[in-house]
This record gives sequence, C-alpha cells and structure tokens, in this order.
Amino acid sequence: MSALDRPYADLTPDRMLDALEAVGLRGDGRFLALNSYENRVYQVRLEDGHTVVAKFYRPGRWSDAQIAEEHAFVDELAEREIPVVAPMRIEAAAAGPPGSRARNLCPTLAQFGGHRFAVYPRRGGRAPELEDARTLERIGRFIGRIHAVAGTRPFVERPALDPETFGREPRDWLLAHGIVPAELRAAWSGIADLALEAVRVAFDRAGDVRIRRLHGDCHAGNILWTDDGPHFVDFDDARNGPAVQDLWMLLSGDGASMTRQLSDVLAGYEDFADFDRRELQLVEPLRTLRLVHYSAWIARRWEDPAFPAAFPWFGTQRYWQDRVLELREQVAAMAEPTGLG
Repeated sequence: MSALDRPYADLTPDRMLDALEAVGLRGDGRFLALNSYENRVYQVRLEDGHTVVAKFYRPGRWSDAQIAEEHAFVDELAEREIPVVAPMRIEAAAAGPPGSRARNLCPTLAQFGGHRFAVYPRRGGRAPELEDARTLERIGRFIGRIHAVAGTRPFVERPALDPETFGREPRDWLLAHGIVPAELRAAWSGIADLALEAVRVAFDRAGDVRIRRLHGDCHAGNILWTDDGPHFVDFDDARNGPAVQDLWMLLSGDGASMTRQLSDVLAGYEDFADFDRRELQLVEPLRTLRLVHYSAWIARRWEDPAFPAAFPWFGTQRYWQDRVLELREQVAAMAEPTGLG
C-alpha cells in the first residue's frame, strides 16, 4: 500500500501544529477537525488569540501549479471585493533544525514533512435559505460578479469539466478496476453508456458555449451566510467549464420550483454577467456527470480509512442497483425538454 493510499497516516496533531509553527503560526493546542474528506482541514486557535483554518492537501490530486492557480484566482476575486475566503500569505521560517523547517511553494502554499498546506482566516456563517427569493438573488449577484472576473481568461493548469473528464474517464476506470459487482456490471455499464451518449448529444446541441473559470462545486455547503450576506469558500474543485455548473446545484424540487429558483438567481446574476440560455439544457447532463464521477471518486479513495467509515454502504449490491435506477432516471430526464428558463 503506497503513501497515496493512506495519505494522512503521519499527519498527527503534533505534526499539523508543527507545520503551522514552521510558518510563524503558533497554536495554543486547541484545534478542531472540520468536515472534509478530500483534504484534511483543521480550525486552529493560535497563541495570539486568532483562529485560522489550516488545509492539508491530498497528495497526488493537484500539482503545485494547479493549487497556486486556484489561490491566484481566489485572490483576484478578493481584490475585486467579492466575498470569498482567500488563503493567507505564509512565509516559511529560515531558521531552525532541518526537520522543523517548511518550504514555500508559492506565497500561499507551503510544504512541511511531505504535506502541502495553506492557511485561511476563519470566517463563520450559516447555511443560506435557498427557499428565499431575495437570498437567491443576492447569491446570484455574487456568482455573476465571480463569473465576470472568471470570464476574462481560462485556467491554464487546471482541467475542464466536460463529458470526458467527468463521464467517460471515471466510467472506464470503474469498469477497469472491477468496482461494479459482476452481476450488475452489464446493467450498469449499459445504462452508463446510454446516459453518457445523451450527455454528449446535449453538449453538442448546446453548441460552443463560453468556457470560463468556475468555483466548480457551488452548492449551499460552500456558501456561508451572515447578516451581511454570503461569502464563498472552498474553491478546491475550481475548473474550466460552462457557467451553469455554478448555478444548477442551488436548484431543487420539481420543475416549477427549479424554474422559480433559477429566475431568482438569474435576476441577480445578470446584473453583472450575461447568461447564455443554451446552457440550461446542460443542467441534467451536468447532474449525470456528477453522479458518475461521484462513484469513481469514492472508489479511488477507498484505501483512505476515512472513506469506508463515511460510506459503509458503498460497493454493496444495493448501492449499484440504486445507481442503475438513478442513471435510468437521468436518461429519461435528458430526453425531455429542459423546462427551465
């Protein structure tokens, strides 16, 4: 078993605190592990009374250049006074024994003991009330501002969210690694192929929609609400893609409910950025891609002890039966007119 299979085996509380101290942030011993599976994230109280959030990146997922590009994007948004939580500048101390030193990879990313990490100011907040029209409009306004900046140029280092990277590649990986139970392999692969073909047709039909930098995972859990409004966190999944990717996860319920919610979001969004209505036909295809990618994501992380503990039902026959039914529903949904707009 490689270090990539158990990437955090040696990330003890002492090592985490030592990493922060190596960039001049001395903890007082109080910390809280926050809910994150992909990375390891800790809220840490410092001796000076401040509280920071330390994020230790999963080895092998993003390159140093890809992380630096994400940080630069969030910094660019923060400079435009868009409410995002940007990484702090951290500087590795020059003095100290070799084993106690960190190394700067960029102004906001350091490495200590084989672990890359960034530090963020702590920003509190609550889940937004997505049933409220004014809340959705304000969220839409800020996503529009993000996209107005994001559309000036694409990511260079980070990949795109498209039918290949989020559909065909994870589908092929799951089958090549024998993840789907043998008795359901034909059923799942057959419906997955139908679903991904429908995704391809939908992307072709949408045409040459504009691709821009995205938050990439813009759901309610990554929007913290305060009395002053929202702020956006966790750009870890930032990629190039169509604008609607940052909108559709805010919609829920039946068709009428989603149409109403979308109208509220776009009422704010279009104050700052144009929205191409052709992208509405990508909502169900993007949902389909997320479903296929999600199964492969769990499977690829299975040797990390956090994943069997969090997803004990993964890999069971019932799990894959449900995925077959889910993809059948998506095939039917993609065959219908979008109904949005």
